[in-house]
Amino acid sequence: QVQLVESGGGLVQPGGSLRLSCAGSGIRFSTTAMGWYRQAPGKQRELVAALTRDGSTDYADSVKGRFTISRDNAKNTLYLQMNSLKPEDTAVYYCNSNLRRYGSTWLAFGSWGQGTQVTVSS
Repeated sequence: QVQLVESGGGLVQPGGSLRLSCAGSGIRFSTTAMGWYRQAPGKQRELVAALTRDGSTDYADSVKGRFTISRDNAKNTLYLQMNSLKPEDTAVYYCNSNLRRYGSTWLAFGSWGQGTQVTVSS
């Protein structure tokens, strides 16, 4: 059974940084495309960043240049380094596995974790 556990969220001021982690069991992150999604109140869940098996990355336009997705295969952990945070980054952040790309759209076919809340506010 695949389980993903996100952590690292919190309250941060605009311009600040956070690093999110996603620890997994029942799956080897190195064998699948992984991604971070977020869902703000009243909005649909959206892809933030994707990382393929060969290390290629893809980012939402709104986070390019500010967020970095990475993976530690030895720890089977996915990370999202978030810098220059803005109030509009406020959301619950989720990781997922088994991402597949269809044109410009990434779909996730893995299990969702409980998410971690990120709040950017002064």
